[in-house]
Amino acid sequence: MTGVKLLFTHDTECGLTAASALVNTDGATGDGLPDITALDRFVVTHRFTGRHEHTEVELRAVRALRPRLRRLWDDDLDTVVAVVNDLLQEYRALPQLIRHDDQPYHVHAVPRDAPLATRMAVEAAMAVADLVRGDELDRLRHCARPECANVLVDLSKNRSRRFCEAGCGNRVAVSAYRARKAARRP
Repeated sequence: MTGVKLLFTHDTECGLTAASALVNTDGATGDGLPDITALDRFVVTHRFTGRHEHTEVELRAVRALRPRLRRLWDDDLDTVVAVVNDLLQEYRALPQLIRHDDQPYHVHAVPRDAPLATRMAVEAAMAVADLVRGDELDRLRHCARPECANVLVDLSKNRSRRFCEAGCGNRVAVSAYRARKAARRP
C-alpha cells in the first residue's frame, strides 16, 4: 500500500474489514463459514496471524462471535461502547505495540497464541474503539440494497460507500437501468 493514505491506521482498517466480513458470513442465504475449510480461507483472506487450530471447536467459537459483532452495526453509540468494553474486558485485552512479519508496529491486545475467536473479537473491538474515539461510528453501515442484510465499513474519503461487496451496487444499477429503459418504451 505504498503511497496510499489511509483514513485510519492499517490495523484499524484491517480489523474493521475483517469484522464486517465475519458478520456477513452469517447471511440470510446461508452460512458463509459452513466448515473448517471455509474458516481457513477466511483466515488467509483477512491475514490473521498466530494460532489457528483448524478444529470444529474453533469454528463454533468464531461463528458464535458473529451476532455479538453485528451489534456494532445495529445498536446506538452507548450500546456499541458497552459491547466494545465487554469484549475487551472478557478477553482481558492489554494493548501493546507489536511488529511481526513484514508489518510495521501496530497494536495487538491479546497474545498471538490466543484462540482465533478471541483475537477476532479483540481486533474488532479495538478497531471500533478507534471509530468511537474519532466520532466516526457512522462509517459502520448496512448495505443500501433493501433485499440485502449485509454490513459494510465505509472507508472512502468522501463517505460515499453505500453497498456491500456482494455485488449489490451492480444489482441496483442494473435494476435502475432496466426500469428507465422500460419507462421509455411506448
